[in-house]
Amino acid sequence: MGDSNADVAHLERASVELRANKTKSRKAKKKEGGRLDKVAQWLFENQTGLAFHTVAPLLLAHICLPAARPFTSKFLELSYYNPNTGKYGAGHDDLCFVALCVVVCIGIRAALMRHVLSPLGRHWGINKTKDVTRFAEQGFMLTYYVVFWPFGMYLYYKAPYYLNMKELWTNWPQRELDGIMKAYILAQWAYWVQQVISVNIEAQRKDYVEMLVHHAITLSLIAASYAYHQTRVGHLILVLMDVIELIFPLAKCLKYIGFTTLCDVVFGVFLFVWVWTRHVFYLMTCWSVYHDLPKAVEIPCFRGTPGAIEGPFPAPTEGWSHLLEPFKDPAGTVCFTDGVRRGFLTFLLALEVVICAWSFFIIRVTVRVLKGASAEDVRSDVEAEETEVEYYEEEVEAVEEDVGVDSIDLKAWERRNAKKHMGSKATASGVRVRSRGDRKDFLDRIGCEKQID
Repeated sequence: MGDSNADVAHLERASVELRANKTKSRKAKKKEGGRLDKVAQWLFENQTGLAFHTVAPLLLAHICLPAARPFTSKFLELSYYNPNTGKYGAGHDDLCFVALCVVVCIGIRAALMRHVLSPLGRHWGINKTKDVTRFAEQGFMLTYYVVFWPFGMYLYYKAPYYLNMKELWTNWPQRELDGIMKAYILAQWAYWVQQVISVNIEAQRKDYVEMLVHHAITLSLIAASYAYHQTRVGHLILVLMDVIELIFPLAKCLKYIGFTTLCDVVFGVFLFVWVWTRHVFYLMTCWSVYHDLPKAVEIPCFRGTPGAIEGPFPAPTEGWSHLLEPFKDPAGTVCFTDGVRRGFLTFLLALEVVICAWSFFIIRVTVRVLKGASAEDVRSDVEAEETEVEYYEEEVEAVEEDVGVDSIDLKAWERRNAKKHMGSKATASGVRVRSRGDRKDFLDRIGCEKQID
């Protein structure tokens, strides 16, 4: 009888160990991921080193090997300089300069986040690893826009189209730019390429698809405005959009380090600037595309190099290959027909529709603040349950790992209780749980969310 009980106990232990091994195997496979995940993880962990080992040999070759300078100068200097005018044209070699700027931006971002911003966040009392990472991300954005928005605003202030929409379209096409303006446009282009890369090699967020689409549209508009020599209006739109990206990271950083009252003040500034830049000046720019551009460009097509531009002449009546020619040949035919104008305007107005949807939620946050709640409180009902469930899951996982009771489905028990807990709160508040998840991604971008320990 004793031997029988021992055999049963032995079989039970073997069964528990087998289930434990299977569970660990599934966890290992999940963590291991596919080859693309491995590549992304490797790139993420070696961003600074890769950037250094890309830039350093190129720079050394440029300095020490004069024979290599015709190649290396495309990456290190602005191309298509015209000594007769002192300005720069546009062409395919500009992509080399953009590529190097992307690598430099990736390296600087990774180095700042790891060696400066993350330690700074911990020094200021941020304890959670997730919050430290997000503080570092917002800190880099703040650093970038502290440099580039004043730079872009200075260029706008000095430009002939400062507060004059009609000047956006005069003397088109201008196939040469001042060096400082060209560097600004290409650097902004590189920044958004870096954003696309960062989105794909870092841990994916819930709004991954939305962010990827947003970045793709931004890159397309920058590329199209550069190829079609509409850098004036592209510059103006960048200035209008970037000022928000300067204020929002500041509010987020203040939230993470605990200055919630100051965060609320910055939120008020954010609201004011949002309305004026996104719903007044931006719509004025769209109106100028619709109203002023057709008057300034009555005959739509030109061709030729700077100083020898031919035109204007009517657009070809057959085919649409001329629409892609500005991307293929910077000195070829460029046409700003009604169709091209409507295409640009459609994308700009589609962006305004998205902005209006965001503004609806901003108004709801503002109403809560005016009623006496802080900007962080409006988000607590959205994040409390999710944070609580996340905490429970981490706690249960820790118990499983420490005790080794993989055969006990604690997570299923926890999820059932979490759902009951969330369901009771949702019923009491009159808000469906499903709608909270939909709102969270937006509210995470416009408010000063509550720190929950």
